[in-house]
Amino acid sequence: MKLGIFEDAGVDLLEPIALTRPAFALRCGASTLLERQQRVLGAKEVGAWVRPALADLARLDHPALSINDSDWRPNVWVNARWLPPSARLGTSPCVGLIGQEVAYVIAPSVALPDHLGDVNNWLALCQSELPHVAADGTMIDYLWDAVDRNGETLCQDWQWFQRLHGANRNNGIAVIGPSEQLVVADDAAIEPFVTADTRHGPVLIDRGAVVQSFSRLEGPCYIGQESQILGAKLRGGSSIGPRCRIGGEVEASIVHANSNKYHEGFLGHSYVGEWVNLGAATQTSDLRNDYGPVRVAINGQRLSTGRTKIGSYIGDHTKTGMGALLNTGSVVGAFCNLLPSGTLLPAIVPSFCEVNYGAVRERFDLRQVFTTATTVMRRRRCEFTEPHRDFYYTLFEQTADRRRKTILDAEIRRLKRSV
Repeated sequence: MKLGIFEDAGVDLLEPIALTRPAFALRCGASTLLERQQRVLGAKEVGAWVRPALADLARLDHPALSINDSDWRPNVWVNARWLPPSARLGTSPCVGLIGQEVAYVIAPSVALPDHLGDVNNWLALCQSELPHVAADGTMIDYLWDAVDRNGETLCQDWQWFQRLHGANRNNGIAVIGPSEQLVVADDAAIEPFVTADTRHGPVLIDRGAVVQSFSRLEGPCYIGQESQILGAKLRGGSSIGPRCRIGGEVEASIVHANSNKYHEGFLGHSYVGEWVNLGAATQTSDLRNDYGPVRVAINGQRLSTGRTKIGSYIGDHTKTGMGALLNTGSVVGAFCNLLPSGTLLPAIVPSFCEVNYGAVRERFDLRQVFTTATTVMRRRRCEFTEPHRDFYYTLFEQTADRRRKTILDAEIRRLKRSV
């Protein structure tokens, strides 16, 4: 199968995580959406159609993919936001729909779009010319969908992960529940006095991971390659991506990759991006005091999630200071710096902003911002390249209007209160 992956207009509602990566790179379960799509569909050749600003960065991060290549002609196109089930597709030309959203298109007979802006028109044309079928699986419409589906997706991933890493090897871990639900890669290092609770789902520990003594791992959960669990309480529904350092308590959250939560503090029902550092005693609230549904600001609009458990969504390269307090339903963009103020921080912090004494301000010195990013990435043996620099300059300009509007609105509210 030649597989093509496209981004549609729905990616705008996956910020701040999708601001800096294609939607197919989001994590859910023990892998990214891309890895799951490729595995489930049995695709050998894969290409992608992403936002033009992301193309060079996507080529750098996914060298095996054909990115925005007009000559690429797959026989199946799938939505980058589709979380597919463990089932193969048919071969007859059709459009697979979940509700009103296109999950996939098989053997399209209509011409492909010349530009990404034409994708939605192309999808509408496919819907008008091809028969419709009900698609299985789920669309990731918002980040809370990925967090909500994470636990059940980990349960689906268990058998695949077990086949990948062979027979169970618990290394003396104290297991509460079915022992076969604990799968540990051969070269993972597990210290004494670690407990795995598999009564509610599998505990999956990937290659090169380190789990220190006195850690408690509650399934379903996943620990990515070369990540370190530092005497932490990892609650059910959590996925830790590769090369992270996790301490304290984490519940029902996704930490994308290369991020630190080294010290004590609570992270719940959240999605944390890449190259993020949560300072010691950083706390996230994931439940309102009145137990009401949480509203979240996404793409400039406040949306009701219909959920009572919503934590924080934190973009790439963002840092928090010691003792920072994140409010329920916080959305923090990329390259932010949050300094504690002794009270809850603002729930909306646009990209390239800092919070100091509770006030949101724009970060103008991008040279210093990128110097810090270079240092952080070098510590993980990664390079901050020209494609990174070019893309982040573009992102700074793209997010300028919303950033300045948010700051202005906050200042107007402050002046009204002072009067």
